[in-house]
Amino acid sequence: MRQRTTPKRRDPFDVVRRVGLTLPDVVATTRYDGSPVLKLGGCFLAGLATHSSAEPETLVVRMEFEERGLLLEDAPDTYYVTDYYRNIPVVLVRLQQLTRDALHDLLSVSWRLTLPKTRLRRSGKTSSPPLAPPQV
Repeated sequence: MRQRTTPKRRDPFDVVRRVGLTLPDVVATTRYDGSPVLKLGGCFLAGLATHSSAEPETLVVRMEFEERGLLLEDAPDTYYVTDYYRNIPVVLVRLQQLTRDALHDLLSVSWRLTLPKTRLRRSGKTSSPPLAPPQV
């Protein structure tokens, strides 16, 4: 008798993890609630959205408000924000709508925004150091 196998459920964070780990000093870890995230120097870079206002398989990525506004205007099928996330410098991303190259670009921007926070965390200073682009 043939036994039925249940298809493996695809991990929506798998490609994010693989692309993110190509950036310098990025680590894949989990939040306190067990959801996967990418961090740089202990600071949040990107992770799966866990708030109920977000759609399934949505990525939350650190993003400046101005840049977020441009993304929302240019590609509303891919990028969005809910009331819960509106005052946080992040953008929500529908992973199914994103190409691997676009994901890499998005994570690179987040990397650049996160880098000064990691330097501040290490030094204990309050001023922002200059940005350095990732060497990919």
